[in-house]
Amino acid sequence: MPDTAGVLLVCATPIGNLGDVTLRVLDALRTADIIQAEDTRVTRKLLSRYDIHTPLEPYHEHNRIARTPELVERIERGERIALVSDAGTPGVSDPGEHLVDACLEAGVRVEVLPGASAMLTALVASGLPTHAFYFGGFLPRKAGERARALATLAALDATLIFYESPGRTAAALASLAEAFPGRQAALARELTKLHEEVARAEVGDLAQRFAERELKGEVVLLVGPPVEQEQLTLDEGVVRERLGALTASGVSRKDAVRAVATELGLPRNDVYRVSLGT
Repeated sequence: MPDTAGVLLVCATPIGNLGDVTLRVLDALRTADIIQAEDTRVTRKLLSRYDIHTPLEPYHEHNRIARTPELVERIERGERIALVSDAGTPGVSDPGEHLVDACLEAGVRVEVLPGASAMLTALVASGLPTHAFYFGGFLPRKAGERARALATLAALDATLIFYESPGRTAAALASLAEAFPGRQAALARELTKLHEEVARAEVGDLAQRFAERELKGEVVLLVGPPVEQEQLTLDEGVVRERLGALTASGVSRKDAVRAVATELGLPRNDVYRVSLGT
């Protein structure tokens, strides 16, 4: 196919640090006829950093229905259109997936230029198992819908990954703690930026730690897979002994249950049940 043929160039952009962009992506942004950006103000910062002057047009959730057929037609006429999201790879939890799908349905060429990914960066930084993972995008906003969605994932042998806005992080963590008690979890925010933070703890402890904290920047939440069955053997005598030692030293029952569950790798509900008999 000649170089003049139309193409949709799906360009992964940095998730924070503007230095995390590939040479291929910079070349594509320079040579494209037009760049379709989720937020032109955000993309303009990247273009300014690398002295790129390609025209920008908005392509986002609110105009995609009207603009998608137009863009497919322009590519069919021979335009080279670059697609970018605010950060990371277009098509992952953003409207870019609709344009890619429409182009493929129309038989026009699509090239995906890989690069930064908040999901994979957070997964590796969390230290949680990577043998398998499930990406759930953004969780439902309503607590009931969120609980039902999480219940379907309880038995999945994979690390669970979700995106979340800072204002809804506390509520999301509370739901994760209720759905997956005792599991290891992590919160990653401001990835690749100056104030990058990756916090790891038992999911209930993590929820408590961030319950009242005001956060900035997009957040990635991760929950490890179910603990293997052999690790879940409940020795009630050992549990009672540890609970008794902690409560005797002045620790509340609630905090003692949480501490013992984390220490022994047991579901918090099981430890709580034993605590009622101590």
